[in-house]
Amino acid sequence: MDKYGLVGKDISYSFSRDYFKNKFEKEQITASYQNFDLPSLNNFRDIISKEANLKGLNVTIPYKEAILPFLDQIDEQAANIGAVNTIQIKNRRLVGYNTDCFGFMKSLFPLLEKQHTDALILGTGGASKAICYALKSLEIEYTFVSRNPSKGNLSYAEITEEILNKKFLIINCTPLGTYPNLNEAPAIPYQFLDHRHLLFDLVYNPPLSTFLANGKARGSKLCNGQKMLEYQAERSWQIWKEA
Repeated sequence: MDKYGLVGKDISYSFSRDYFKNKFEKEQITASYQNFDLPSLNNFRDIISKEANLKGLNVTIPYKEAILPFLDQIDEQAANIGAVNTIQIKNRRLVGYNTDCFGFMKSLFPLLEKQHTDALILGTGGASKAICYALKSLEIEYTFVSRNPSKGNLSYAEITEEILNKKFLIINCTPLGTYPNLNEAPAIPYQFLDHRHLLFDLVYNPPLSTFLANGKARGSKLCNGQKMLEYQAERSWQIWKEA
């Protein structure tokens, strides 16, 4: 039986396992999917060698960047992004792809309005790399916001009413607000949001995070990470079946 799985750390909550188990059952696909919850990647190659029927992997926090040196080949787009969330396994060779970019673009594009030409990306981790690549492709300008900002980025304390009157797309790439820390949210001045803003949260559990709830209270447009995850998962499946 073909096997697929998810590589990450502290991933008992993950979307992917339930999604693919349901998919396999619904579509009568003879395959299994399991979580590989790893404290580090030190034994990653050992896992691959022991799993003879392993055909593909998803990769999640915190390994989307750290996984790169363990791969035999990296797709051009994933190399440009600098992060991998999908691995195709064929003849023991590991090829890395990024389907987060595809999932984000497909879920964001129908929501865009004429004012959504400039964005704030909250967080600078592996997830944010696919997001900034997608925004470049859509010709949307962006600025990173970080607790420890580097040159050209903003700190949360630097986000003013003036900035939010120019940047009407705000994307949360941090894990703040995800289960079980439901009351957490990025520290932006929500009082300056209005109906022109679109808040996109990569968090999907809960469906209405505190970040999104704060935007909803100001009349902003909202999108959580559910559709993005579904789209990227289906793209992963297509890649695995191409092997």
